[in-house]
Amino acid sequence: MSASSSATPTRLKITEIFLSLQGESSRVGWPTVFIRLTGCPLRCGYCDSEYAFYGGHWRSLDEIVAEVRQHGVRHVCVTGGEPLAQKNCLPLLKRLCDEGYQVSLETSGALDISAVDARVARVVDIKTPGSGEVARNRWENLPLLTPADEIKFVLCGREDYEWARQIVAEHALTERCAVLFSPSQDQLPARELADWLIADHLPVRFQLQLHKVLWGNVPGK
Repeated sequence: MSASSSATPTRLKITEIFLSLQGESSRVGWPTVFIRLTGCPLRCGYCDSEYAFYGGHWRSLDEIVAEVRQHGVRHVCVTGGEPLAQKNCLPLLKRLCDEGYQVSLETSGALDISAVDARVARVVDIKTPGSGEVARNRWENLPLLTPADEIKFVLCGREDYEWARQIVAEHALTERCAVLFSPSQDQLPARELADWLIADHLPVRFQLQLHKVLWGNVPGK
């Protein structure tokens, strides 16, 4: 390897970096810097970030971290697309942790999470039948989860709800970490899901996407 190639900085393709309020997970409401990586191998029917599938700009780790610092907050969320589709997501996560940030990773659960820095809170989305991508779930990820992680189900209707209930019981997911049930916007009325959870006494957390309630489904929020 030549001296010039060995000095090539670690880069990632970035769609956007912005400051907002965390709209999901147990960190909901915290001012958070979001780093949205470009690209995703999945095509979920309810995807709200299709604009991140293509385009983006190459940024070095130093450039990314410098922009994060400018916002002056503790929480950073690495998201996508599917962030783990870029191999340099792993050094980015480590660098952010080394810098002292509270770091979370939003991942589809279709890719291996085993190499993610142990200091990162992994929010793993289990794909339901209604997503159109249920076959992409990587079930080997589930035994890797710890109490610091979270599992999210986005539900499109009653069929998804019953399927998710079965998966939660089958894998004893609530004994591993927090489990979140979210209604897919414009597909499942939030009140219906809330009523089902109350009626069934499920030990899972109901979740609405706070950022969509506040600003709607727009990039950069």
